[in-house]
Amino acid sequence: MKSLIRSGVALVAAAALGATMVVGATAVSTDKGNGNGLGGQPATASQIYLDDIKDYGVCRGVDPECYNAWGNGWTEGEQKRILIWSRTAGPRHAHLGTPLGAGMNPPLNANNVAQAALKAWAEERGIAVDYTEDLANFSRLNNYQAVVFLSSNRDTLDDTAQTTLMQYIRGGGGFVGIHNAFGAEYHWEYYEGLLGGANFYNHGPNREGTVETINHQDVSTSFLPDTWAFKDEWYNLVPYPSFVNVLLEVDRATSEATPAGHGEHHPVSWCQYYDGGRAWLTTLGHDVAAWTDAPLAGDEFFQQHVMEGLESAMGIKPFCSA
Repeated sequence: MKSLIRSGVALVAAAALGATMVVGATAVSTDKGNGNGLGGQPATASQIYLDDIKDYGVCRGVDPECYNAWGNGWTEGEQKRILIWSRTAGPRHAHLGTPLGAGMNPPLNANNVAQAALKAWAEERGIAVDYTEDLANFSRLNNYQAVVFLSSNRDTLDDTAQTTLMQYIRGGGGFVGIHNAFGAEYHWEYYEGLLGGANFYNHGPNREGTVETINHQDVSTSFLPDTWAFKDEWYNLVPYPSFVNVLLEVDRATSEATPAGHGEHHPVSWCQYYDGGRAWLTTLGHDVAAWTDAPLAGDEFFQQHVMEGLESAMGIKPFCSA
């Protein structure tokens, strides 16, 4: 049987147990959870921190009651549109290529393969794409049904942009984090929570591994075999994702997992509701070949996994099915 932290399946039912949070000696009632991802299940601060799971002070987990249908999700007849954000403030992955020029939708260089591929994949599905690495253009997010952080790392946002993203998520926006999006905003706990209560710690060498499909019910995994080959860096995460719907794991023998991070299980893709929005996350996508026509085992599965996850975060398809 999957644990609650791995699958999140039983967490929806937890909302029926009551919504009470202990603050000091006072019990506080809340309609949409107590910020610990339990969907309203009672918990005290001591219980949260003793098990090393942080409370991010928002409604999060797998319960769709944590979603705010305030107009940022896609509706029938509306233009489908996303924003790709690939600004880096630290080491830059080869799949991103050289930094983009200023403004919105600057010319792509030949080595900006991940941006070009994601743009092409989305446009094939009728999704309009804007892309930028210019902080002055990280605005008007309500024009998009999802914002994709594509290996955007370190302090990729300034204070204004952080507020913009937070308000967008609270309004029911979709967020997709790919690969080194887990190496971003280390000092902003709201973002760590958006990632599922997880953060990048380290990784082994780029190497072949066996991906295991944990959840066959979600639209981003329903087409996948039980196991499939792929090549990646296999991120170790500390904190480890909590109260999320784990979609994929990598076989521990191929992942170089660190005991402090993952233990027996090593998730590489998952989803959750967070502070009113939808968040779909994957640590996959390191290898340049995953974004090009170069041969790479499993790359067709990776492409469809990302695009189905993106459409679910946008609200086009069912989100985070358990």
